[in-house]
Amino acid sequence: MTRFIHDLFAKEYLEEFLSPIGTVDIGKDVSSEVREIDVYFTPGTAIPEYSETLGLLGKMASTTAMFEPFRNPASVTEICSCLGKSLDVRGELERKFRRENTRYDDDQLPRLWILMPTASKAVVDSFNAIPDTENWLPGIYFLGASLRTAIVAIHQLPETPETLWLRILGKGGVQQRAIAQLTALAVDDPLRIIALELLYRLQSNLVTNTEQKLEPEEQELIMAIAPLFQEQLEAAQRQGIEQGLERGLEQGLERGLEQGLERGLEQGLERGLEQGLERGLEQGLERGRQEQKRLILENFLGVRFGELTPKMTVVLSPISKLPAAEFTVLLLGLSMLTVDDAGRESAVKLLVESVLQVRSPELGDLLPAAVTNLLALPLAELTLFVEQLPQLSADELRQRLGEASE
Repeated sequence: MTRFIHDLFAKEYLEEFLSPIGTVDIGKDVSSEVREIDVYFTPGTAIPEYSETLGLLGKMASTTAMFEPFRNPASVTEICSCLGKSLDVRGELERKFRRENTRYDDDQLPRLWILMPTASKAVVDSFNAIPDTENWLPGIYFLGASLRTAIVAIHQLPETPETLWLRILGKGGVQQRAIAQLTALAVDDPLRIIALELLYRLQSNLVTNTEQKLEPEEQELIMAIAPLFQEQLEAAQRQGIEQGLERGLEQGLERGLEQGLERGLEQGLERGLEQGLERGLEQGLERGRQEQKRLILENFLGVRFGELTPKMTVVLSPISKLPAAEFTVLLLGLSMLTVDDAGRESAVKLLVESVLQVRSPELGDLLPAAVTNLLALPLAELTLFVEQLPQLSADELRQRLGEASE
């Protein structure tokens, strides 16, 4: 079965979407025995706009939560196993509160969300689970209040924008329709980009899974993903492949000639070309993804603030190396700025701050002063600093920032 592939996709999907608003623990251990919670989420600094964009998923993540996603309908035994893990966590937290002599109430305990494509009436009734239509959408069934658990039947959720990011974790037609609805989002939408990257990874894993025969619905899923991701990355990948082939051929020939002197020209060229093409393609694809992020950010700033300032242009390339979650948070931060001179000034500060955090996260309290000092530099000096930034050690970076303040 390809269940492991789908489980991995669900965990990575929830991690990427929830990490901007909290801490996500994948495979959190429970101490009573060797068992793991699929996804354990602890809220961080609130970003209301981002949580609202996540819709129903964002509402679920408004408090500490455990997510147990299932590719197929969970059996009674599997649901009981999830409840067992939830009760183990509750016991650990209660013992911790007692040791620390801290008062607590049930609202501080994590809520368990069991995500599955469908849930039969017999299974739901066996746990006395009932809907809460006053506060939650149809398709969500809550167990007794003290258990802090809900069964989410994804295929029973209304197919609205509010449920889109959960329906991506569905199955069959529901999942395929959710994927198709991604086309309605802007091409540079941060969540669309993240979802497509994860879906493409799922597609690749399914395609390369030669040990098991794919089910018909998995073959249909592959067909549904392909055109969407192609639309998103076609240009970036083409550029990356061209660069990768060019550099790969060059490096491959060079290495092949060197090895050919020792092992024979024919063998060396063959191995050199093979290794060079493989490594060149990898580097080229990564450069293509970074170039895609750079273009997305450039277009976003142009649409939001009009013509880019010279200092904005200087920091575009280093920001393209941000991880997907941090890149998403940056775009959300930029989208909340006013469209005027003050907003443009704040945007430049936010961009420079992101560049410094990527290079030297340990700056801490020095970061605001460092940003101010850098923005005070003439454009030529700022450009030179950004170009030299990857080669600077931590001590050299602090020294340069100190010189910029003088």
